[in-house]
Amino acid sequence: MLSQEKLDRINFLANKKKTEGLNDEELKEQLELREAYLKAFRSSFKKQLDNIEIVYKD
Repeated sequence: MLSQEKLDRINFLANKKKTEGLNDEELKEQLELREAYLKAFRSSFKKQLDNIEIVYKD
């Protein structure tokens, strides 16, 4: 997963976007951080799914 610092930055940029807007550099940074977050989330979720074992009652 992403570091707490990066998660805090994602949240900061999201709040700033809602209140005052972002400049071009911040928009680019926000998109890069979102992509990194989604990549880490998907990887983690895939690992969870790979560890699931389905057991049928007989």
